[in-house]
Amino acid sequence: MQSFKDFDLNPNIQKALEAIGFETPTPVQVQSLTHLLDEPQDMIALAQTGTGKTAAFSLPILHHCEPNSKKPQALILSPTRELCIQIGNDIDKFTKYAKGIDQLSVYGGTAITNQIKALRNKPQIIVGTPGRTLDLIKRKKLDVSEVQWLVLDEADEMLSMGFQDDLNEILETTPKHKKTLLFSATLAGPIKKIADNYLSNPVEVTIGRKNVSAENVDHSYYVVHYRDRYDALKRIVDMNPAVYGIVFCRTRAETKDIAAKLTEDGYNSDALHGDLSQAQRDYVMQKFRKRQLRLLVATDVAARGLDVNDLTHVINYKLPDDREVYVHRSGRTGRAGKSGSSIAILERRDLSRVRGFEKMIGKDFVKKELPSGTEICEKQLFNYIDKVVNTEVNEAEIKQFLPAIEEKLSELSQEDVLKRFVSIEFNRFLDYYKGARDINDRSNPKDRKDKKGRKDDDRGDRRSKRGDSDVDFTRFFINLGKLHKINPKSLLDLINDTLPQKGVEIGEIELLKGFSFFELDRKFEDAALKAFAKCTYKGLKVRIEVAQPKSKSSGGGGRGRGDKKGGKGGRGKKRHKGGRGKRNNW
Repeated sequence: MQSFKDFDLNPNIQKALEAIGFETPTPVQVQSLTHLLDEPQDMIALAQTGTGKTAAFSLPILHHCEPNSKKPQALILSPTRELCIQIGNDIDKFTKYAKGIDQLSVYGGTAITNQIKALRNKPQIIVGTPGRTLDLIKRKKLDVSEVQWLVLDEADEMLSMGFQDDLNEILETTPKHKKTLLFSATLAGPIKKIADNYLSNPVEVTIGRKNVSAENVDHSYYVVHYRDRYDALKRIVDMNPAVYGIVFCRTRAETKDIAAKLTEDGYNSDALHGDLSQAQRDYVMQKFRKRQLRLLVATDVAARGLDVNDLTHVINYKLPDDREVYVHRSGRTGRAGKSGSSIAILERRDLSRVRGFEKMIGKDFVKKELPSGTEICEKQLFNYIDKVVNTEVNEAEIKQFLPAIEEKLSELSQEDVLKRFVSIEFNRFLDYYKGARDINDRSNPKDRKDKKGRKDDDRGDRRSKRGDSDVDFTRFFINLGKLHKINPKSLLDLINDTLPQKGVEIGEIELLKGFSFFELDRKFEDAALKAFAKCTYKGLKVRIEVAQPKSKSSGGGGRGRGDKKGGKGGRGKKRHKGGRGKRNNW
């Protein structure tokens, strides 16, 4: 087994590693140090979150860094404020004894003037989010003309958050001779394009198989009707008394709704979404890290870059559209050799998608039955008893109160004391689950088998009209397109946040340069027109109109301009397909 001492690291950095207890490098750290210490080169590292990527890219950079240089030598880009802060804190630890090497973290949500002031101290390493970094470059406050290293950390997440243009502009601004290190959980099309355009003969390092989840994470799912999703979530949580995890929702509205319900029902939970101020976000994360919250209810975008250890569960209130997003979600548990669970709450129409997720992660999902009320009560009862048995007693402090306690309990038998003692904590579960119904979806579609020989009863009904949908859609024109920095994810969020109804089926999304098209369940056509009449996006008044249905033969489409039966033909464009329960696989 290799040690950090086996590598010829700068002695001051080695001294810092010893001080913080770093002895054995992780696989990705071994690979990075091997390829970057002696003869630095461009590198693509495919590794999941929690594998030690920060040390993997920062230690070689710090080893080569020139102390007291007047311009930044390294630029490290990451998707979120939280991850920037985390990387910056780790670098501070690694450089504790390396005098003359300083880092500065720059990100949105805080005053840019303070960061401009801090740049006057001439830090050698800049850690930043793409947006704030590019802003500082354009203001000519951040000079990247002598950058020797550029790191793209969580590159796939940065692209999924819409930073493609910012990254391209930053990459074009930095010197051609720099070493570029790309760290990502996946090597999807857009990531591959960046690698082809900006990396020169990179060495590729893969930790584990590409796009697979951690070996010690189990994947399971429950099948319920739409109306029972929230009750299913509560049963999952109640059946796991020690749960400490993240509940992923699709939209901000859904996140707020689920978090509010959980809080009202007595669960230690809170929400993390895009409507929170930075101060509110920090407060929620502080409580979660201190385990004052058992459940964090979050959107994928809001949870980007979170680094929280020892999560026991990731619960998918709804599956994401993008399979790679599921890899990121499930990768937040089962870290550092510990076990974890990734659970999905599905409707029967979602089942046909499970095979794709299984193929992506290289594991089978296990179908489970939601427990009955009696099973949950039994689980909670014995969990409570275990807590009592394992509670440490402060003999010295409690001894003085025992006579008074014994006197008060003198009229009760031992059995009565036990009953009352247990009931204090336990009555709410007994009351809630008294006569609880079975909420597992046990409907029996046609007895057909898929290619693996599994019945539709287990893997889903294969009805298909558009994708896997049997919904009748209306096609809409919207005056937002790529010029407005909108992507399929942000358009989907805009639709879901604008519509007052929950669970509206969204069909295909087609993004063009100056405008776009999207499809909604026809039943909500009037509601959508009314809701979007008051909608704005980044200061622009949003306008939607009913558009001509897309021609199957041309692959193009028409705007229709308020007329379902006619309109000018539009350009053909590759579509982001969605459908019922399978929204927009971009």
